[in-house]
Parts: sequence; C-alpha cells; structure tokens
Amino acid sequence: MAKLNLDRQESDFLNDTIAHWQKENLLNAEQAEKLRNSYEVKGFDWMRLAKYSIWVALFCGAIAIGSFIVDDAVINWIKSLYDTPDIIISILSGAAAAGLYYIGRRREKQYPEKIFSNEATIFLGVFFTASCIAYLGKTFDNGSGHYPVLFLISVFVYAFLAYRMQSRLIWLFALVSLGSWFGTETGYQTNWALYFLGMNYPLRFVVFGLLLVGACHLLKGKKWFTYFWELTYVVGMLYLFMSLWLLSIFGNYGSLDAWWQIKQISLYYWGIISAVVAGLFLLYGLKNKDVVSREFGITFLIIFLYTKYFEYFWDHTNKTLFFAILALSFWLIGRKAEKIWNINTKSNKNSSVTAD
Repeated sequence: MAKLNLDRQESDFLNDTIAHWQKENLLNAEQAEKLRNSYEVKGFDWMRLAKYSIWVALFCGAIAIGSFIVDDAVINWIKSLYDTPDIIISILSGAAAAGLYYIGRRREKQYPEKIFSNEATIFLGVFFTASCIAYLGKTFDNGSGHYPVLFLISVFVYAFLAYRMQSRLIWLFALVSLGSWFGTETGYQTNWALYFLGMNYPLRFVVFGLLLVGACHLLKGKKWFTYFWELTYVVGMLYLFMSLWLLSIFGNYGSLDAWWQIKQISLYYWGIISAVVAGLFLLYGLKNKDVVSREFGITFLIIFLYTKYFEYFWDHTNKTLFFAILALSFWLIGRKAEKIWNINTKSNKNSSVTAD
C-alpha cells in the first residue's frame, strides 16, 4: 500500500490524534502502529514551491513586458501601430483569451496535478478578456464616458466562463468586476460627486457587502451555486468588513480635506457601529457553526478595537505601557480561548463516556 505523503504539520496532527485514540482505548497498539506506518513526512513542500514559482514567474513576466514597452525602439513601433483600429485589438485579445482558456481547460483534463500552471494559463486568459472588453468599449464609445458599463459586461462574461469552466479563479474576477461596476456606476450617476444618496464610498460598499452576503444566504441551497458559494461569501465579507474598517477611520466624509478638519474622536460612533456588526457576526458564527462568519467577526473586532486604540491613545500613552497593555490583552484573549477549548474538550470526552 502506498503511503500518504504529508507535511510536518499534518503528520503531527495525525500523531496526536492516534495517540489520543490509543489513550482512550479506541485503538489498540497494533492498530495505532499500523496507522502510523500508513503515512510519512515529505522532505520538501514542492507544491508550495510550484505555487510561488508560478506567481513569481507571472510577476517577473509583467515586469519584463513593462521593461520591453519602455524601450525606445518598442515605443516607436507601438506608435506606428497607433492607428490600428480598436476593434482589431479587441478581436485579437478575444482570440488570445479563447486560446488560453482552451489550453487551460485541456491541460486541466490532461494534467490535473499541475494545478498552479493551469491556473496561471487561465489567469492570463482573464487579462486578455479584460483587454477585449476594454477595446470593444472604445470601439463603440459615443463620448458619454459611461465606462462602468464595461465592468458590468465583464461581470456577465466572467460569470458565464466561470460557470462553464467551473473555475473559482474566473468567478473571483466576476466578483471583483461586480464591485468595480458598483463603485464606478454610483460615481457616474452623481457626476462623480463625493456622495451617492448621502453616502461616501466606504459606506456605499458597506451596503454592497451586506447585499452580497445576504444574496449568499438566499442562494445557499441552490445546487448550481454550491461550487462558488464559499468564495462568494468570503469576498462579500471582505467587501463588508474592509469598508466598515475604512468607515470607522474616515466616517462618512467624502474628501480628505474635510476629514482633516475634524477630530478623530468625533467619529467614535462609526467605530461603535463597526464593532457591534463584527460582534453580531461573531455571535452568529458561534451559534450556527459558521466558520467564515466567526473568523471574520473575531478578526475584525480585534482590528477595530486596536485601530481605535492607536487613534485615540497612541500619542498620549507611554510606549512601554502601551505594549504592556497590548501583551496583556492578547494574553487574556489566549487564556479565554484556551478555557473555551478545554470546556469543549471535556464535554466531548463526557459525551464519549456517556455513549459507551
């Protein structure tokens, strides 16, 4: 029988688990030893190296392209192509995107183990798709400046491709495009004024994040949405909590000039609102065993609290005292978490004894 090839953390977890089962007499010594011999620690995490290498290669490739474009000879060549019709560039970009999607899809079937190189191929296809849509928009531009519609088109294109190819990477770009459309469309509708229905950008995206999270819960039981549900939920929470964090700092001010004129303490109520929302999501996550809600709630509750602490007390607190308070607070959090974990462990043991 082939052995499982695990990393150190996974191996330690299984060792502790098997030892616990053996201690509780759920396994005898022979069974425990047989399980331990069924896996081994891999010497090097080649998958992680492959992942980082692919992304570094893409980053370096982008730099290489940028350096190539900056070259004088290339600039002169690009100038000679200046009169190339936008529709031609759009068609060429679309053809390149279609080719990359085809290659990526084919590689996924032929080489399913090459996860990161396959994703990199699709990632390039996404950028050529964006180029295709952008130049298509330039082709039919009537001078209205209503470019947010291009983001909306991108949403439908990426969503269709993600569904057909079952690609979470493309679905992520659909969600990013949806947020880009929302932000630019609300700006366009107000002629790029500072407020839309009395809301600055962070407050608008709080509403957007709530709508996206709400849509996730409404669509949770839908079979067609199952594959994309968790990613959509996480992105919706990111939109919501990042916007709440910015709102707790800048309030509902539309310009930095106006914000500089006020005292930060006057925005305390936005901090309270943000902390309450994080606390509610934390409680919801704990009550309903919703890991995403729980993790976002506790993480951003801590971020909100320490952001306010830095804003209000950093300049007026002795630095030794500040970091002592920081250390004490995290120690108390750790002790409380440890206590909760021990209670859960004891309750699980009691349940096992009762069942026996």
